[in-house]
Amino acid sequence: MRIGSLSHYYCLLRGLVLRGYLRVGRKARIKQGAFIDAYRGRVVIGDRFKIHRGGFIDAQKGTIEIGSNVSINPYSILYGLGGIRIGNDVRIAAHVVIVSFDHRYDDVSKAITMQGVVAKPIVIEDDVWIGAGAKILGGSHIAKGCVIGANAVVKGKTEPYGIYVGSPARLLKYRGQ
Repeated sequence: MRIGSLSHYYCLLRGLVLRGYLRVGRKARIKQGAFIDAYRGRVVIGDRFKIHRGGFIDAQKGTIEIGSNVSINPYSILYGLGGIRIGNDVRIAAHVVIVSFDHRYDDVSKAITMQGVVAKPIVIEDDVWIGAGAKILGGSHIAKGCVIGANAVVKGKTEPYGIYVGSPARLLKYRGQ
């Protein structure tokens, strides 16, 4: 499916919902049942992108930039309020959650829901593989060539070509070792 540069639109096509400011590159494949919401924000996607059924991208007043040759597998979620930038040749496995903000909770005299959020941008560089069920939290920066293990929870900065596992994610070793 090829979608050119579109602005402020809403369409429903065979169960696929796309709305808002969205630009999708050439040879992109957006599977039926995927959801991309750029209504209050902006989503820019490179060439040879693929999102599977149940994949969910929501700009939430922020910007999500996705490079070329990126795949998002079933039931993965990207919330872009604080901004998300994903490089080229990135693989995002099933059930991954990428959230670029944190809830405020410091004031105990107010309910958490009344305290708002803090935008925290996320950067995922080129040649990264994020394993099934991993969580990438606000403010994270995943360096080039990293592997994030299944169910890992990343908050912070990683080193290039590192393999990270656990909750919180910790460096296990480097690719090629």
